[in-house]
Amino acid sequence: MVGRLKETASLKEAAEKNHAQLIAVYGRRRVGKTFLVRETFSDVFFFQHTGIHDVPMSGQLAAFRDSLLEAGARNVPELADWREAFNELKRFVKAGGSGKKILFIDEIPWMDTPKSRFVQWFEAFWNGWASARKDIVLVVCGSAASWLVKKFFRSRGGLYDRVAERIHLQPFTLHECREYCRSEGLSFSDLDIAELYMVFGGVPYYWSMLKRGESVAQCLDRLLFSREGKLRNEFRDVFGSLFGESASYETIVRALASVKSGISRDALLGACGMVKGGNATRYLSDLEACGFIRKFTAFGRRTRDSLYQLIDNFSLFHLKFVDGESNPDEQFWQHSANQPSVNAWRGLAFERICLQHIAQIKEAIGVGGVLTRVFAWRHAPDENCPEGAQIDLLIERADRVVNVCEIKFTQKPYLITKEYNERLYRKVAVFASATKTRLAPHLTMITTYGISRSGYLGAVQSEVTLADLFRDVRR
Repeated sequence: MVGRLKETASLKEAAEKNHAQLIAVYGRRRVGKTFLVRETFSDVFFFQHTGIHDVPMSGQLAAFRDSLLEAGARNVPELADWREAFNELKRFVKAGGSGKKILFIDEIPWMDTPKSRFVQWFEAFWNGWASARKDIVLVVCGSAASWLVKKFFRSRGGLYDRVAERIHLQPFTLHECREYCRSEGLSFSDLDIAELYMVFGGVPYYWSMLKRGESVAQCLDRLLFSREGKLRNEFRDVFGSLFGESASYETIVRALASVKSGISRDALLGACGMVKGGNATRYLSDLEACGFIRKFTAFGRRTRDSLYQLIDNFSLFHLKFVDGESNPDEQFWQHSANQPSVNAWRGLAFERICLQHIAQIKEAIGVGGVLTRVFAWRHAPDENCPEGAQIDLLIERADRVVNVCEIKFTQKPYLITKEYNERLYRKVAVFASATKTRLAPHLTMITTYGISRSGYLGAVQSEVTLADLFRDVRR
């Protein structure tokens, strides 16, 4: 298994403790949660069950009964409600003798159907019985991360502070994607892997579909642009499986896809035709918890002025190039790889990769252990600073420095001309003047292959390359 060392160790450590453990594994759909749990425990469980998407309570109970029978339980009656279901699970565990018992419930949010009182009976099972035993490790898993956050982590009821270990499984980094490619015998250069990351992010499920002997363009055409491409309908499938009101979530994501660097809550809701209130708050919270969007504050602004930005690589790629094409060019990427629109997309996608690899950037500039905060910043011309400026990545450091990052994606070392060097000086000066920061602004160039030494370097204090983004920084 590639990566996941910390998460595997946490699961194994929990299994060795001499008291009951409730563990929640959550993260974006397709990120490898089920694979992690099964690999860690060699797919050997005392009991395992998977919730079923879009099935009513009666169907969920029937499936739970089937799982009990498959695990070896005997004389399990038809189940009328979750009280009976968990009582049967208790009876089965009691009859299991001594020794540690690993229970695994996957896609648990799907089991919480309307009016089922699932959570209440789960609480009764865990708090009233299982938590007092020394032989139970119960691992619950779910792609609807917002459900676990609300029902388990921030619960005001019986599950408050009951989860012993929370494992938020993150997408692969560039380094882990490279390790995966090597393990599968896939011959891709670092630039190839970066371009695939621009499309798939670090979602292992998507990387598992790559084939030996194909170029990046061939892979993308086969998976996304052919009529039978396995990922052609993935965008709609993911949202349909995660959220009951998927159309509302899709509306928000589509609105954010049209905005490069973030939008305020009020402007976003206006663009979506939504009113302020509980539903809108829930939609945004859910999308953030599931890793599709980020909520951030611009440098020097208050929390209430936060902006929202779509950061899911796959969603952004799908909406720009795949969505709405009823008669696709089945070799679109091979035909369009060097088109201006594609090159512009690569530039924006490279900026997003940088945001997803802040730890690697910090290591590259030698501040891996320094406390930092990450911002974006934009300044519209005004009387004090008549020249506007925009900075997509600012790293504010506890050592009284702020790295002003300029990000450029090119196929060769980036040449800083005299005019561009002067523009960089002005950008840093506008930032310092407009923000009145007391931090020392250091200009950092983040490029694919570094800066050409035949150009101007005067404004640059440090540089980061694509190779640096592949650093193995343990999480």
